[in-house]
Amino acid sequence: MSTPVPAPYSESRPLPPYRALFAVDAKDFTGLPAVQHGPVSQLIPEIVDQALERAGLHELRDSKRFPANTGDGVLFGFDPALLPYVLWPFLGVLDDTLGAYNKQYAGPRIRLRASVHVGPLPDADGPGDGNGTARNDTHRLLDSRPVKAILAAASEQITHLAAVISQRVYEDVVLGAYTGLHPDRCVEVPATVEGKNFSQRAWLYVPSPSGNLLQAGVRPREESAARAGASADQEQDPVTRPGTHYSGNTQHVGEGAAVMGNVGRDVAYTGGSTSYRGTNQHWGSGDNVAGDKQVGGAGDHR
Repeated sequence: MSTPVPAPYSESRPLPPYRALFAVDAKDFTGLPAVQHGPVSQLIPEIVDQALERAGLHELRDSKRFPANTGDGVLFGFDPALLPYVLWPFLGVLDDTLGAYNKQYAGPRIRLRASVHVGPLPDADGPGDGNGTARNDTHRLLDSRPVKAILAAASEQITHLAAVISQRVYEDVVLGAYTGLHPDRCVEVPATVEGKNFSQRAWLYVPSPSGNLLQAGVRPREESAARAGASADQEQDPVTRPGTHYSGNTQHVGEGAAVMGNVGRDVAYTGGSTSYRGTNQHWGSGDNVAGDKQVGGAGDHR
């Protein structure tokens, strides 16, 4: 007998437990020769598990909820208490692990998009475990324009991972200061998906920025955390620093992604037919991510 489908709002029922969600997929997976699909599909979860172990998250590696291999990536649920450690240091360790693999092996380069989310999902060792809106949104975030555009624009030699963090995770974990990931390392974007009725506020984090991201003042993880803790007075003092050069306040982009100016927490993004405008930012076509542009000291903060 088939499982009955409950009617919405017909009665009250228990809320499923909250589960954190982590998902990755590989850039340009479908462009690989068919003979490589199977091995790469097996390799991705191995790299993720290796990074979990290196990050000291043995408990998470061994206690994943409703894990799934999606062909070009993986998705699994886990205890939300571990979210701070997934954001930092795990995402950085995963980027390092991918970089080490890509340097060591002659096969196709593995570059990943990642998404991190949290929400109520059934988890009772049943056939429907892990299915719900939170899971759908995790996949939508992973497939959103900004994270695709950023990874496509960055150097494949340096940037191996681009992560998108949901607003809920950002507010609870990052702004709550439970994680080592500083808010200034994140860039706000509108997460939209081409052809889907999906639009959410989200946050990009790139552990190893390159190209346009570095030009915009997004700092690598290796730089001193003290710089990220500079005083508000320094933020407000627009003194031009040596080596900082800007010309004009408009950037024109054809296709792809661009980051302009000193990226803070106000972001302008244009993708497809969806347009957003931040302070003094004017955009053409393409997928663009940018921050409020100031000349000088504000560039110390992303």
